[in-house]
Amino acid sequence: MVDRQAIAPVTLGTTVLGKRDGANAALADALLASPFQQIDTANVYAAGQSESLIGGAIRRSGGLAPGKVVFTKVDPDPDTGVFDGDRVRRSFEESISRLGLERLPLLHLHDPYGITIKEAFAPGGAVPALQSLRDEGLIDAIGIAAGTRALVEDYVATGAFDAVLTHNRYTLVDRSAGRILDLAAERNMVVFNAAPFGGGILAGSTSRGQTYGYRDASNELLNFIAAVHRLCADHSVDVAAAALAFSLKEPRIHSTVVGVYSIRRLQELPGLVNSVIPDAFWDDLKQLGTPPASPND
Repeated sequence: MVDRQAIAPVTLGTTVLGKRDGANAALADALLASPFQQIDTANVYAAGQSESLIGGAIRRSGGLAPGKVVFTKVDPDPDTGVFDGDRVRRSFEESISRLGLERLPLLHLHDPYGITIKEAFAPGGAVPALQSLRDEGLIDAIGIAAGTRALVEDYVATGAFDAVLTHNRYTLVDRSAGRILDLAAERNMVVFNAAPFGGGILAGSTSRGQTYGYRDASNELLNFIAAVHRLCADHSVDVAAAALAFSLKEPRIHSTVVGVYSIRRLQELPGLVNSVIPDAFWDDLKQLGTPPASPND
């Protein structure tokens, strides 16, 4: 099980670590040295480079400092797409080898799109393998992390998991993960809410154009996003600070996963976390009504 009292409100996401040219090792060192205690990665991120870079930083620092933890995820075989129990074991072994760790506090089943839930739970399937790793004491808890809302809901409803990670679905402009949060709360699960900036559109990014959650946004959603930006301007509130605060203040969410792609962004994060958002802003946000359907639904 996950010790909910030990879960920090912010987790550093490392999806892009190893993907972009630049000082990847320096960023990995900075992540480990930062005041944030939790780092989230996955077997598949940057074809394993995310984990390898984090592992290098752990070795250079002489091991994980007290309280610092790394969460990772098991992924399908990158060549065959197989995602059975044997693959879960291999994925776990690859991850701990790269990270240089003997055990993990949390291991997610990641994006199981190529298998049905029935296959995942069958003898020799991915979920029994995760449960065995937990029973053996190699991991403390198991989670489900995926991008398809309905699929995550179905996995959470099984009651087999200790934690869930959802992304781009509970933000200033998207509430479609509401049922996931409710189902998880009913089962006393720990909830990680990733991508509070919707892929960058709520953090001032212009590199992805008019997209939300890495997909083209509808005109209705773009209009709603524009209204949120105007509201932030009216209250002299930074959009990124409001987006992060929206997730941090939600009682059904235990930790918000913020993707970090540069040392500068990491240095700016404490300021965003500590930003004070006036109550009047949240009152006016409610007046905007329910956001339109997400392109990720």
